[in-house]
Amino acid sequence: MDDDFDSVIKKPLKLTGSKKLRKNKNTDDPLAGVADQSKVIVIAETKAEQAFKSKQDKIAERRILRKAAKTHKQRVEEFNKHLDSLSEHYDIPKVSWTK
Repeated sequence: MDDDFDSVIKKPLKLTGSKKLRKNKNTDDPLAGVADQSKVIVIAETKAEQAFKSKQDKIAERRILRKAAKTHKQRVEEFNKHLDSLSEHYDIPKVSWTK
């Protein structure tokens, strides 16, 4: 029965509100206290995850190129032209039911 508990790491519990921070002296190997280090699981991306990531990268690249195509001044001028083409966009419409 003692063999079952030989690999247990005995440390005090870390409380969320405690202000004391202890630095781990052995930061090189996170599995230093674990008895069986031979079992390491590597999770690879699936084809769907790879396709999704590449599609997201392409979309981000297109977005960056589209935003870099115009200067800020050009975008402001284009927006002002758009506002000028609208019919009095700042007027409050009449909502009276009496007339």
